Amino acid sequence: MMGNQMQTVAVAWQVYEITHSAAALGLIGIVQFLPILLFSLIGGVAADKLDRKKLLIFSQIVLALSAGSLALITHLNLIQSVWIYLVLFANATINAFSQPARQSVLPNLVPKEYFMNAVGLNTLQRQIGVIIGPAVAGFMIAGLGVQSIYLFNAVSFVFLLLTIIPIHVPAHIEATKASFSLKSIMEGIHFVKKSPILYSTMILDFLATFFGTANALMPIFAKDILHVGAQGLGLLYAAPSIGGILAGLFFSSVHNLKHQGMIIISAVMLYGLATIGFGLSKSLMLSLFFLSLTGAGDMGSTILRNTIRQMITPDHLRGRMVSVNMLFIQGGPRLGDAEAGFLAALVGAPISVVIGGVGTIAMTTLVAIFIPKLRQYQNHTIAR
Repeated sequence: MMGNQMQTVAVAWQVYEITHSAAALGLIGIVQFLPILLFSLIGGVAADKLDRKKLLIFSQIVLALSAGSLALITHLNLIQSVWIYLVLFANATINAFSQPARQSVLPNLVPKEYFMNAVGLNTLQRQIGVIIGPAVAGFMIAGLGVQSIYLFNAVSFVFLLLTIIPIHVPAHIEATKASFSLKSIMEGIHFVKKSPILYSTMILDFLATFFGTANALMPIFAKDILHVGAQGLGLLYAAPSIGGILAGLFFSSVHNLKHQGMIIISAVMLYGLATIGFGLSKSLMLSLFFLSLTGAGDMGSTILRNTIRQMITPDHLRGRMVSVNMLFIQGGPRLGDAEAGFLAALVGAPISVVIGGVGTIAMTTLVAIFIPKLRQYQNHTIAR
């Protein structure tokens, strides 16, 4: 996670340095969403049909090579924005297959009664990586150049591989039912459609991240609004994880949590309000405060949504459920980055972010009104 987040910072900084264009930053989101749209449903079938562990190992090797290629062409001064976009497209294609496999193995690693706590701890360690990664990236960009970030990310996949190899992943109980066919893809879609709590949380996730995301605009805030440079950019990227860590600590320790639907809705509302505050801020410290609140809201919602989805989905459909979910959880922020970038090119970055926060609150309100099963949802079978 450290390596991935460092590369996110490096890519955004490098694209903006090359193009000086908010629209070019927005294009990063489009390039990373297209492979998800094209391949994620197939990736879900692959996760339900093939050996999930082998899929994970293969995908991490390819991602390591792609990060290494960015380091090489940057070092040779051959880098252009088009090369960055091509590598991002390739990475997103690989992730369309690796993420369903990765998410599908998680419920097999811990007993059900501890699953929400495990998700909370997993989120906690990821958020620590998200804090450290961008903060370190800003100083590394300033001191060692962007290529050092790409090289670090390539090496980080070696450590990830070393953690995957010892893990025992049970064979799919009903793997023979999945096939690379339209029928198998539609089985996953139909499963999601018949479960209101699944499709409502996916819709909410998409709308909130589409309107509320401001990640693509961070270089503009760091350079032109807050005037804090590459070091400040790392802090801006890391700040949401401070709130995320607090959410992770809470959900890793609590049991038998009630009114989960309303907690999800409230968390997304907090995310929208804090996004508005960040868009209006002209102070680095105030901006970091509001970004930490967005992280708390986002992670609180994410932990509950992930726990609910994993617990109510049978193992032989889990890869396909995750692949459908990817269209929402990846599509929202990727398309949101594009929307924020293009809107910022027209009205400026601060107004773009404020409009996004208002849109998040409005859409969350509509989802809560028109899908009552979400706000009425109490609990799932995680009690001890």
